[in-house]
Amino acid sequence: MALYQFLCGSTMMIILLSRGCHSQQPVCGKAVLNTRIVGGEDAPPGSWPWQASLQNDGSHFCGGSLINDQWVLTAAHCVPFINLGTVVYLGLQSLPGLNLNAVSRHLSVVTSHPSYGLATNVNRFDNDLCLLKLSAPVSFTHYIQPICLAAENSTFNTGVESWITGFGITDNGTVANILQEVMVPIVGNNQCRCTYSDLTGNMMCAGVPAGGKDSCQADSGGPMVTKQGSTWIQSGVVSYGKGCGLPDIPGVYTRVSLYQEWISSVIAGSNQPGFVEYTSAGVDSDQFFECPTTAPPPPTTPDGGSVFDSGESMIHFFRFPSLCLLVISLYVLGGA
Repeated sequence: MALYQFLCGSTMMIILLSRGCHSQQPVCGKAVLNTRIVGGEDAPPGSWPWQASLQNDGSHFCGGSLINDQWVLTAAHCVPFINLGTVVYLGLQSLPGLNLNAVSRHLSVVTSHPSYGLATNVNRFDNDLCLLKLSAPVSFTHYIQPICLAAENSTFNTGVESWITGFGITDNGTVANILQEVMVPIVGNNQCRCTYSDLTGNMMCAGVPAGGKDSCQADSGGPMVTKQGSTWIQSGVVSYGKGCGLPDIPGVYTRVSLYQEWISSVIAGSNQPGFVEYTSAGVDSDQFFECPTTAPPPPTTPDGGSVFDSGESMIHFFRFPSLCLLVISLYVLGGA
């Protein structure tokens, strides 16, 4: 499929007409309707206006985040389930029923990170990132806004409060009908490697020691965000984990700040996403963390209060809903 770029002419013209070449999108990371944050429950309409839902035949299978008026960031492991009929929804508050503030777009370009899936001696989930170009730009409203992306020098220390959102599996074992939100702190990579020995620097972790708050299947590709002042910044993309919401088992996210150059090169032109540097205060305690010499007891399912399903077996898995995987696989194999 042919791609077209608008070039502003000679260097002299770029200098003289620089105002016309700049992106006209509003400031990123603004959620006007986000008046309160509560982890582990239904998100009020418009609280997370960058949230995207990837769907096949009306079935949600992955999340994503709007980063400008025509591009969505998601996980590369969602790509095998994208087909010509895949639709991206923005401004969606619930999966069933009428969503007056929602818009939908098909896809014109799907670009996974070139190093995803190529590693032979490191974590096979490394570079789990993908950019989706929508078939047409979207107009921004209170319910549809782009998220800022963490710039390359950003630091997210242990304990930084972060929020994950999605339509993934909840504690009743089904895909959420209403967009869910939950707050989780960052877990430093040194500590996270006690659980995931093959964790790479391209990844980051988040979770609570008691468990019960986590991303889960069908949250794949969705955003993990942190607020700096009045601006929301995306630090991670939901990637994988061992189970969901298990004690001392954090979820793993692709570290967005390490991909600024790649994202900018793929999108190209003047309509670049907003990159904002996030700087954590103080010294990161994770640099002094050492894994316990004795193995902790096997984790158990938390008692009640779980936001996301925690009954999965202790294996690495992408965060898809198993039922949706079956439906999509049958759809693809059947050539429908």
